[in-house]
Amino acid sequence: MAHVLRVPKLDLASILGQQNPEIDLKTEAYETSTRNFLKAVSRYTQNAQTEITRRKTTHVNEKNRVADRIQHVENETNTCKVRELELIAELEREREERKEAELSVAAFERQLSSIKEQCALLDVEIEQRRAIVMNLRRERERERSILNAHASRTAPELTECEFRLRAVIEGIDKDKILVRFTHVDPSDPQREFSLVIDISGESYKVPTTNPYLPNLPIMLDELNETRDVYAFIKQVRRAFEQLVAK
Repeated sequence: MAHVLRVPKLDLASILGQQNPEIDLKTEAYETSTRNFLKAVSRYTQNAQTEITRRKTTHVNEKNRVADRIQHVENETNTCKVRELELIAELEREREERKEAELSVAAFERQLSSIKEQCALLDVEIEQRRAIVMNLRRERERERSILNAHASRTAPELTECEFRLRAVIEGIDKDKILVRFTHVDPSDPQREFSLVIDISGESYKVPTTNPYLPNLPIMLDELNETRDVYAFIKQVRRAFEQLVAK
């Protein structure tokens, strides 16, 4: 508890009864008390200034810290805004890419559907062609059987004809017959005389002879009228013999 200075009560009557009345004002105590008071005020002032300085420093530091925090938050906010813009742009690109992909998929689906339809038509056509091929194969087999039967009947006649005419008859290329004669030229019995008969068309043709026969067109006209190939071959042999005899 603070000490309180009490001022003593004055006995004014006794003071006035003295020969030299005086009042002790206790100035030293007052001065001492005043000095103590001033010192206390000075210490309070210093403490107050120190506290004010400390609080001011603390406030400034806190203010700077808050400013730094605000700046950091603003930087983060700006970064987030930039990232947000980038994400929006990326989402827009993805949306465009997705749209393009959907259009591409739709186009591919249409192409696939068209290809499937074409494949179905091709399958039908393939089946039809297979049926046609099978029919042609059966027809070929039938014709081959007929030709083989005909060949078996005509083979002896052909052998006899080749023997009598001293000729070799063989097929070359497609629908062409090569006839080679020997024993035509008495001076050279092994010399070959030949002609090619084309039987592919309705009319017989002779593309080549070796050697050339001047009267071949006349004989060919007779062949197309009579349709007798064996008689024509005999005529050609006689024409080669006459050609050599000249």
